[in-house]
Amino acid sequence: MLHDLFNWLQTVPGATNGDPDTSWATQLAGTMYLWSLIEATHVITLMLFAGTILIVDLRMLGLAFRTTPCSTLNNKVLPLTIAGFVVLAITGGLLFASAPLKYYHSVWFRAKMIFLVVAAINIFWFHYRTQKSIAQWDEQASPPAGVKLAAAISLSSWILVILFGRMIAFTWFDCDVVKPGTFAYGFAECGAASRESIEAEKAAADAEKAAAEETPAPAGKGD
Repeated sequence: MLHDLFNWLQTVPGATNGDPDTSWATQLAGTMYLWSLIEATHVITLMLFAGTILIVDLRMLGLAFRTTPCSTLNNKVLPLTIAGFVVLAITGGLLFASAPLKYYHSVWFRAKMIFLVVAAINIFWFHYRTQKSIAQWDEQASPPAGVKLAAAISLSSWILVILFGRMIAFTWFDCDVVKPGTFAYGFAECGAASRESIEAEKAAADAEKAAAEETPAPAGKGD
């Protein structure tokens, strides 16, 4: 189960004497500057990545750069897009590694991943199917409907990826807030998170009870 895997990633690697507060994930999330630097780099690089995609999509929609061949525009911005993607993947992976369990049970993160997959599928479809006929529409001010559709899906998907990524910071639908039986509760698999929380509380209570039982009672005044 993915919940157990991400719980292990968050609490075990790097932990000293089994203390989850000393794990690498917890230490990364608690750093004063490193985590903020990673997040800032992620956001700035996202602007570069999304900006280059926006330029190409607007051209494919026939809304901008209409006199520039699509291939020429794409070739000029593609290196920036690839560089942005590489940095995004690295920084995004590090951010996820700082709190994998939190992100796994986040409604917004899951929605972001769905549209990230949609965007990826659209990219592969475009490059392996639609782009094969680029010689026919490369210099057209208004490309064919199929090209515009691919651009519209790309633009919409990346906008939603950015939007849902921003919403991760809000706690409106966190598992400790939503009620069982709601869509958000099921979509984020909050049942697994709640069960683990209950088990952890029970284990802590049992440990506290056992410690209290092992502590000898104070001697009476008459002893």
